[in-house]
Amino acid sequence: MEGKDPWIRRLRGAAPPRARVLFFPHAGGAASFYAPFARRFPEGYHVAAVQYPGRQERFGEPFVATVEELADRLMPSLRRWAAEPVPLVLVGHSMGASVAFESMLRLVRDRLTAHCRLVVSGRPAPSASSETPAFDSDQEILDDLADLGGTAPEIVRNPELMDLFLPVVRNDYRAVARYRPVPDAVVDAPVLCLTGDRDPRVTPEEAAAWKSHTTAGFRLRILAGGHFFLTGHPDTVVRLVVECADADGR
Repeated sequence: MEGKDPWIRRLRGAAPPRARVLFFPHAGGAASFYAPFARRFPEGYHVAAVQYPGRQERFGEPFVATVEELADRLMPSLRRWAAEPVPLVLVGHSMGASVAFESMLRLVRDRLTAHCRLVVSGRPAPSASSETPAFDSDQEILDDLADLGGTAPEIVRNPELMDLFLPVVRNDYRAVARYRPVPDAVVDAPVLCLTGDRDPRVTPEEAAAWKSHTTAGFRLRILAGGHFFLTGHPDTVVRLVVECADADGR
């Protein structure tokens, strides 16, 4: 964890940091998902990941039921870093992209985005018309996890692990299904959008629509793969995040 902050798990330290990178996990995901990415950053990058309640070292804590509340609860941690005179890059994948975007909107409200950047991955823009499907049964959730490919097979095949994992996924899937972003919300920070060329949840047009949600620079990069394309391109993802941190883009 980052000091005594349960919301932030440090994955790679740097003192003083050249830049800070904070990853936001997908539905059912945890901070440890980003450990392989953290090892690939250059020296001087402080890399951490958000740890949502109810998983790993926060197992047993009550879940947070909405994307908006997750962003609200993260603000005390984020304000401290956003106030520092070094780049802060919020990187979210899938549900994490929505939490990162909502967090950035709150930093905009607090006028703390002078050094911030946003990287969104595997998620349609708020202005896109598509809605996240709702699932009525555990079997539908399991089928969707299998289709998306983001869950280790050993977890799906192990009933004891699934008993622990399913409540987390149920909560996160509900949070995503309930989320209704403001369609014309805009951040005053550079935005990089990453998407897979075979992602069943995001069309290239829905990814490109993120351009309308920033008044600063925008880049779109389409990589080979499905919804979890980033696991097949860790070096490329890290390089693009580093470029985003280093670029002015305003």
